[in-house]
Amino acid sequence: MLGALPERLQIAIWAVRRFRWKFGCWPNLIWPRKFNELILLRKIWNRDPRILRLADKLLVKDYVRQKLGDDWVIPTLWSGESFPPRDKRDWPRPFVVKVNNGYGWNIFVRDEASCNWPEIEAQCAKWMSSAYGLQLGEWHYARMPSRIMIEPLINFGRGLPVDVKFWVFHGRVEFVHVVTNREYGLKMAFFDRDWNWLPYEQGYDIETEHVERPACLAELIRGAETLAAGFSYVRVDLYEVDGKPLFGELTFYPGSGLNPINPPEFDRQLVALWRRQRPVQHQQTAIVTT
Repeated sequence: MLGALPERLQIAIWAVRRFRWKFGCWPNLIWPRKFNELILLRKIWNRDPRILRLADKLLVKDYVRQKLGDDWVIPTLWSGESFPPRDKRDWPRPFVVKVNNGYGWNIFVRDEASCNWPEIEAQCAKWMSSAYGLQLGEWHYARMPSRIMIEPLINFGRGLPVDVKFWVFHGRVEFVHVVTNREYGLKMAFFDRDWNWLPYEQGYDIETEHVERPACLAELIRGAETLAAGFSYVRVDLYEVDGKPLFGELTFYPGSGLNPINPPEFDRQLVALWRRQRPVQHQQTAIVTT
């Protein structure tokens, strides 16, 4: 029945239902008081054409080069609508196979044993044939032409790099959250822009071990603010590898607006920042160490 409705109405119904399923209540879309309600409203109403380009994991690289320079960009070894013949797939290992218009669509090829081309081809075909994001209300992914990408796997030998995510409101980094142990039991830690630990979380285990302040934190903040300029809110995902910054992606609907925001004071701060109700005082705590 929903298929007969206009796309935007379908997206609104799917997104609102998913919100209620997740949180057990209907969202307030008249006067939103929660960060996830603001994300939901953005999914339903905002059709900013910039999002199509900037959320595309392939096309966004040109934007980053223009704003920050080529050194920030992980190179693309190859991209296309379908794989070249197997005898032409001579990309140096380790590498990662991605599809540009989805989340978590990564296959890590570290050595010959992990390079199972029939499985890789089948998985990519499945990803590219799906309308990812529509039932979450993430309209932009379904409108992007699907492309397979090959990138070098950075930080190989020491695991995946620590993911440093900058929460940027109206061009200013307000919070940083760090994702550790991404392959084997994801954990998170929140900091303010001066790297003071904050007692905030999003439904994942909190990283209680010491999280080293990035050596190039000031450069990462500058890069995040440059890339997010002109938006009320964007999460800019970056890495630090060997003391140098690298771009990951731009996220306009973090967690699709379905990750819990705790404690409530954190939620209130996020809403105030989105609405430009400053100043906001962060509750600061010494960094937890074990």
